[in-house]
Amino acid sequence: MDSLTQIVLGAACGEAVLGKKIGNKALLFGAIGGTIPDIDVFIGPLIHSNEIDAMLFHRGFMHSILFAIIGTFLFGWITYKLYNWGKRLNTTTQKDWMLLYFWALFTHPILDAFTPYGTQLFAPFSNYRVALNNIAVADPLYTTPFLVCMIVLMFFKRNSNRRRAWLKWGIGISSAYMLFTIGNKIYVDQTFKASLKDEGITYSRFSSQPSILNNILWYGIAETEDSYKVAFYSLLDKSNRFSEWQEIPKNRAISEADFDDLKSLAWFSNNYYNVEASENDEYLYKDLRYPLIKTKNGYQAVFNLLLYKKGERLDMKPFTPDFGDFGEAMSALFERMKGI
Repeated sequence: MDSLTQIVLGAACGEAVLGKKIGNKALLFGAIGGTIPDIDVFIGPLIHSNEIDAMLFHRGFMHSILFAIIGTFLFGWITYKLYNWGKRLNTTTQKDWMLLYFWALFTHPILDAFTPYGTQLFAPFSNYRVALNNIAVADPLYTTPFLVCMIVLMFFKRNSNRRRAWLKWGIGISSAYMLFTIGNKIYVDQTFKASLKDEGITYSRFSSQPSILNNILWYGIAETEDSYKVAFYSLLDKSNRFSEWQEIPKNRAISEADFDDLKSLAWFSNNYYNVEASENDEYLYKDLRYPLIKTKNGYQAVFNLLLYKKGERLDMKPFTPDFGDFGEAMSALFERMKGI
């Protein structure tokens, strides 16, 4: 999920393990531990000159279970050696720090696995991307109550029962909301299947996921032989069926057989994608896995990558999400969320 959410979850892990011993410093170290896997965003460009390779490095090995195990011993040992001296001598143990980093590092990719972006939990042994698609990459209803609880507990002494109670509330509320989103996902999948049947659409596979910042408005995409069928459904709609159906013809201006980089991007998009020829021997790659955004010119893909040939490979221009007019796009999103 987004960085703030991972910081909050990491801080909660730190508090759970070391809060009684070192107070608010446990929140700080937990937050640091919860942030470490996302450093791959900065490491990728340092070790890869190709922008596609750098992008695909994110949520790879540094988001795996193996990295969490290695990081537990490495960061736990380093922090213990740096912390355990002077007035702090023997106030904590090396085991304490290893437990703190294990939970901070392990829960980070587990949380990411619930999102549509997913994460490679089993890297480097497998590049299978675990993506349950039940919660958006950023969802204020998950993060905000959790954050408030973590802030409130900071004002109580480390041995206070109230401090422990606020920690339990933070973890409990966020976990309950996560269970709600999983139930939503199961319901929406059944609704999308029924909607496809009502529309008489023959499909080979489908996917559904919530739109950004909420768990009310959902996006569905189904693959047919020569196109993708996409639609939207809000839990507040009068009808319990997806609507605003659109057909997106499959467009493959270049082939995966010609470029391994395109094969890698297709894997990244779970094979929901289009590639269109652009100007100057460039290609516009559209990741259709994520919800389309409504703009003045109709619905459009958000994740558009501008590709170009570089020697025998493909590379891409630096990526930024294409929201058009961001304020207008968000306004349209929340208007649709209210139901039709």
